[in-house]
Amino acid sequence: MPELASSGHPLGGGAADRADTAGAPAAGPPCPLVTHLRPDGDRVTVKVRGELDLDTSEQLRGVLREALSRSARGIDLDLEDVSFCDCSALNVLLNLRNRALEQAKTVAIHSTSSVVDRLLALSGTRTLFDGSSPDGQDTADRQDTADRHGQDTQAPEAADHDLRIEVAQLRRAMQTRPTIDLARGILMASFSLTSEEAWTVLVAASQNTNTKLHSLAGYLVTAVKGDALPEEVQEQLSSAVARVNSAAGTTGGGTEDPDPAPAAN
Repeated sequence: MPELASSGHPLGGGAADRADTAGAPAAGPPCPLVTHLRPDGDRVTVKVRGELDLDTSEQLRGVLREALSRSARGIDLDLEDVSFCDCSALNVLLNLRNRALEQAKTVAIHSTSSVVDRLLALSGTRTLFDGSSPDGQDTADRQDTADRHGQDTQAPEAADHDLRIEVAQLRRAMQTRPTIDLARGILMASFSLTSEEAWTVLVAASQNTNTKLHSLAGYLVTAVKGDALPEEVQEQLSSAVARVNSAAGTTGGGTEDPDPAPAAN
């Protein structure tokens, strides 16, 4: 069956993450957002490739809304080829899900890249895109059952509770994002890491110290002002930087004994 639509525009994505930071090398040129829509029975499959950030969020929003309007039951997302994903993209996905619920449809994410996996895991929103309604029953099945019995398909209390959870999760993600981005920039500048490598270091240290990512990022930011890093955090950041550099085959720039606490100005 032919594709409904496709788009690919050389829009800039994640410029702050790819730009040089205090002499650190850029992570690479922006990857344009490309989308493909394909009908699949009563649903529409949307395959996305490229970077999902503030610069491409409106393009993504438009494509997903078109796919939702063309579907009878909802849309299925293939995000396996997404190379960058931030909270602006998560905002688009959450708004899309709310729009789908209002139409008794679902939004399901079937395949993801590692960067999408991280964002969904850290924001606690992965289960919201498993294709189920808030009460765990597939929306299509609930619609069919309601139609047969002449029942109202709305569940105001459940939908309102689910929406409050989503808003709280999104608000927290947006509030902590600046600190996390700043910490990532510090690592990029201090150890000549790419944006992706710096993210890997932060996530690894967060997991190994059982510290929330935004809290660990806060430690790193305050260390620039002269505060000492907790010993365990410093050890895990050092180990993570060393592993990243070893995997990349780099040997220079103080990677043998990295100190993640940059000296205060």
